[in-house]
Amino acid sequence: MPLLEELKTIIEHEQRLAGPVVPLPHPGREDSGRTSASDRKPSEMARNASSPASRMAPSGNAGSDLFRNRPVSGPGAGSSRSPYARIHALIPAESPLHDMNTLEEVEAFVRDNVLIPLDKTRKKPVFGTGNPDANLMIIGEAPGADEDAQGEPFVGRAGMLLNKILAAIRFEREEVYIANILKSRPPNNRNPLAGEVNAHAPILYKQIALIQPKILLCVGKTSATTLLDRQDSLGAMRQKFHDFHGLPLLVTYHPAALLRNPGWKRPAWEDVQMLRERYDQLMGNAA
Repeated sequence: MPLLEELKTIIEHEQRLAGPVVPLPHPGREDSGRTSASDRKPSEMARNASSPASRMAPSGNAGSDLFRNRPVSGPGAGSSRSPYARIHALIPAESPLHDMNTLEEVEAFVRDNVLIPLDKTRKKPVFGTGNPDANLMIIGEAPGADEDAQGEPFVGRAGMLLNKILAAIRFEREEVYIANILKSRPPNNRNPLAGEVNAHAPILYKQIALIQPKILLCVGKTSATTLLDRQDSLGAMRQKFHDFHGLPLLVTYHPAALLRNPGWKRPAWEDVQMLRERYDQLMGNAA
């Protein structure tokens, strides 16, 4: 029964990306069906992207964006592989990252290798911090001066504000995982260059594949445009969930931008409330 199988595939994909509430539109009325959320991380799954995935993304429309945003393309899109295998496939075939199975191995690789000139001038590499089994992963742009000095992302004023934002939506910093696109600080906090992003982005893909978060939050335009491979304004990317190879991804303002522009705090608050609601749906905590 091809039609029934296709419908089943679409519904399963909606459940994975949009949480347990799956909208079923009908002409002239608004209805929704609710299912229980049972898609939790299996404790026995090996922490590598090539593990047999119990969280497989359905085939057929797996590469399309069921949030009605522009679909994300790439080596892993449109396949029946798990989101994490699809993201892992974004890493260049020749990269030594493929042979690494733990965050510790990847962190040592970042520490011991010079991939771009910034890796020579940094004080400390800024790999990432937080829960290695986090269901929420926050992704920024690049380290600043405080992060470069301490070797940890979001530790300055922007980091303090991020902690307050997380607390306001009932997250502890230690509960999530925080990383940047770049692991080394650009001079004068300039925007990352294309070559720098191309060299360091595979490290982030490996982190996502190993951590296996349920949902991603990009803070700042550069983080979002890098992962979504689009050049829209931040305003155009906010207030909706994007499909990043099978994972829901939300975009909001960088905390440093909120410090410079307090008027953006209200829309940022609306964004993170959306994040918390979707997170609770995914984790089966929705009221």
